[in-house]
Amino acid sequence: MNIKDRVEKLRQLMKENQMDAYIVPSFDAHQSEYVAEHWKCRQWISGFTGSAGTVVITLEDAGLWTDGRYYIQAEKQLESSGIRLFRMMDPGVPSYTEWLADVLKEGSNVGFDGNVFSIDMVKKMERDLKAKGIELKMNKDLIGDLWEDRPEIPKGQIFTHDVKYAGKSRVEKLNEVREEMKNKGANYYILTSLDDIAWLLNIRGADVPNNPIAIANVIVAEHKCYLFIDSCKVSPLIKLELEAEGIELKASDEIQTLLGNLSNGDAVILDTNKTNIRLYNAINSSTKKIESPNITTNLKAIKNEVEIKNLKWCEIKDGLAMVKFIKWLKNSVDKTEISEIIAEERLEDFRREQEGFVGPSFDTIAGYKEHAAMMHYKANKETQYTLKNEGLFLIDSGGQYYDGTTDITRTIVLGKHSDEQKRDFTLVLKGFIALSSVKYLYGATGSNLDVLARQPIWKYGLDYKCGTGHGVGFFLNVHEGPQSIRNNNNNVILEKGMIITNEPGIYLEGKYGIRIENMMLVVEDEKTEFGQFMKFEAITYCPIDLAGINKEMLTESEKQWLNNYHQEVYTKLGPYLNEEERVWLKEETREI
Repeated sequence: MNIKDRVEKLRQLMKENQMDAYIVPSFDAHQSEYVAEHWKCRQWISGFTGSAGTVVITLEDAGLWTDGRYYIQAEKQLESSGIRLFRMMDPGVPSYTEWLADVLKEGSNVGFDGNVFSIDMVKKMERDLKAKGIELKMNKDLIGDLWEDRPEIPKGQIFTHDVKYAGKSRVEKLNEVREEMKNKGANYYILTSLDDIAWLLNIRGADVPNNPIAIANVIVAEHKCYLFIDSCKVSPLIKLELEAEGIELKASDEIQTLLGNLSNGDAVILDTNKTNIRLYNAINSSTKKIESPNITTNLKAIKNEVEIKNLKWCEIKDGLAMVKFIKWLKNSVDKTEISEIIAEERLEDFRREQEGFVGPSFDTIAGYKEHAAMMHYKANKETQYTLKNEGLFLIDSGGQYYDGTTDITRTIVLGKHSDEQKRDFTLVLKGFIALSSVKYLYGATGSNLDVLARQPIWKYGLDYKCGTGHGVGFFLNVHEGPQSIRNNNNNVILEKGMIITNEPGIYLEGKYGIRIENMMLVVEDEKTEFGQFMKFEAITYCPIDLAGINKEMLTESEKQWLNNYHQEVYTKLGPYLNEEERVWLKEETREI
């Protein structure tokens, strides 16, 4: 079936189930950003392959809502589908619930699969649709009824993430969680987000591509922790290890029974942004519900000393792979045929040479020329470019290692490029340096600092329709909250020990895209009578292409920052390179 046929068949099912609209989000039953193939329902019904977006089908119309990272990609992938693009970051564009409230008649029915909708999402729908008396039907997975060859839910084996990497045992982490539960007056805590579960229990899996997580749910009680997971995923040895530390394994579907058996004397903590509405409705109605962000989210966001030490070594290994790759690319681009996919594969080869490498941390973005203007571009054999010794090549990639997760972007000058490209490369660099070098008073959030990276770009009437930075997990998801750097109302204070990226960019549709990205550690600076000052420490070690810079546009302090950074890159990586590679790196990190 093509996309139009799938939509029409869905409409037939909607009529049979007396639904006037049906909503298909990007999430799985755990509100994950990246999901296993089984849950790629929105991709199946629309053809749009980005990681974020929601499709709404009515009996007469259809729309996809997605953010600025995917506008160009979505426009191309929705062609001839009959599904309209709603650019949700643009002024005046209604949310999909606001749109439904406008187009549906009073007393209509809206359907969706409650397993993949959070409590918060459903509450917002109820608010937005209340005025028209629209009813929600949340017990039907219509896509599952249509998708005949739908992949199974993954059953990959879990493994232990050693405390020598994690820094804290699962018993220590559970004790921290129970202390917080006690403070909040709860004796049960529901945990459904997969990276939080992996962090809490020091387990990892392979159920979601690029994310070392396992599909499961957890309930923490005062003296027991229940892990709801398919038994085939747990070896007898790991089962014994978990049970010895007070973790009882139960079948995946037993969680609803346990929640239903809670009493009116119990109190359960749950994150309404992460827990799906079906689990919420399974809780005994007389049990007290305490709505609170996941306890584990804040705990895992602040890396401990062991994690930080491991991650810095991991970043050196990743930097070595990047340096070897860039050297190979620049020396080979005019001598042999290199496609976007070949470049992507070659970089992964260099990473595989590094100790402790497990796999990529996300699908590599390897975009040449105008392909790089699509922020989350994924090269394919049909449309990929062959690289030439001219123009700009953007590569955004990362690795999963036992001792950390990496995320780095470099825009590489392959040869002759325009004055406009050099100007824009320098503007991105200026924003990148402004954020890298800021000194700020403790209490600041990413929303307070986002303007620093945008200001040089705004001066030329340009902007980028995405955030400037995100948290990064530790051998976990490459996107991790709660901290971020973006121009919204994120009120999470940047705490010592947090990891965050710095990645401003300029993306000109049909022309080129430029991004520079480092990972940074939040550290303390001086303390004065005015308070504790903070700063960022760059922990990504890789040269920034000097060939792309218009030096006349840089201030002396910006040049000094870049020279200092490049000196550190050379000092960190030089001892692990051969003589030829060191000579090359010395030139790439020369003072300007």
